[in-house]
Amino acid sequence: MGLGPDWTCLFANDHDARKAKSYTRYFGDQDFKLGDIGDLSSALLPGRADLAWASFPCQDLSLAGKRHGLDGKRSGTFYKFWEIMQGLEWEGRPPGVIVIENVPGLVTSRRGEDFRALLKVLGDGGYNFGALEIDAERFVPQSRARIFLIAVREEKVIAPDLIRDTGPLAIPSPFHPPALRAAVEQLPDALAARWIWFQLPRPPVRTTQLMDLVEDPPIGVEWHRATHTREMLEMMNPRHRARVDAAEASDESKVGAFFRRTRSEKGVKTQRAEIRFDGLAGCLRAPSGGSSKQFLLFVKRNDVLSRPMSPRETARLMGLPDDYALPLSSAAALQLTGDGVAVPVVRWLSEKLLEPLVGAGSDDPNNP
Repeated sequence: MGLGPDWTCLFANDHDARKAKSYTRYFGDQDFKLGDIGDLSSALLPGRADLAWASFPCQDLSLAGKRHGLDGKRSGTFYKFWEIMQGLEWEGRPPGVIVIENVPGLVTSRRGEDFRALLKVLGDGGYNFGALEIDAERFVPQSRARIFLIAVREEKVIAPDLIRDTGPLAIPSPFHPPALRAAVEQLPDALAARWIWFQLPRPPVRTTQLMDLVEDPPIGVEWHRATHTREMLEMMNPRHRARVDAAEASDESKVGAFFRRTRSEKGVKTQRAEIRFDGLAGCLRAPSGGSSKQFLLFVKRNDVLSRPMSPRETARLMGLPDDYALPLSSAAALQLTGDGVAVPVVRWLSEKLLEPLVGAGSDDPNNP
């Protein structure tokens, strides 16, 4: 959906049967394989694809996880993906471009060791590479920064307008934040020689706010009782409570998004509710992640109501259309949206970089 109508999917895989049901209801099941990626081989993948995309689990790289890095059980699934890419290479049909999407922690995990290890794997496989950090808030009202590592076959000629100057006087790119630039500066010479500073134009200014995506009436969630809402307010520290007070004093209706988090205050673990009224939701997370459930607070003068964010609201925050069928279980729906990629982000990346990289396709019917 993110890549756009000019792309044809040859093969897709996930191990979650509930996600699979939503996917196949929308796209059909002709290209989908349900199961663990560790049970797959290159023989199952047809033709020679222009693009291979890997969004592997982020828990071992994220601040919400335990930071085991690529050696972790979940984030280590990258190596299973790479075994399939090696199989395609041995069969003479490697993809021209590979995209690896993950949290920004991919760059800093274990002081950059995981990032360098991943780049070495790509380099040894015959790819040059670069990365962009794109926050979904540029496109949808959700704060969701993600790293997109783009690897390109070393024999492929890249158009000069897709590469930016990174000399000492270069204007900093919004897609190359300091942590990424620092990680590149630490690369050994062999990897630095393969690095590409990809260039993307700035997207148009986002016009939607969190309030614009509110579902009325909400489906799949219940409004909190007044006593529960008060308990949430009492969990806020003075700074966050002041935000609610300011919203109550305003003449406008306000919608804020908040999480419950456990914080250490003077050595004591304390559960806090942390709210924002900047028109954005916080980063959606799968229910299996820490502090995953997000709530909404509706304020109009002295009338304050709260409830969980509905599954459809989370889907809208990911850029999914309302006719995309979500799992019936709220937890399963939140797993789908929390694990996904923001559709408008991928569409922008596809239009401005991936499509120019792969070109107009080929005459091979197996390589659209």
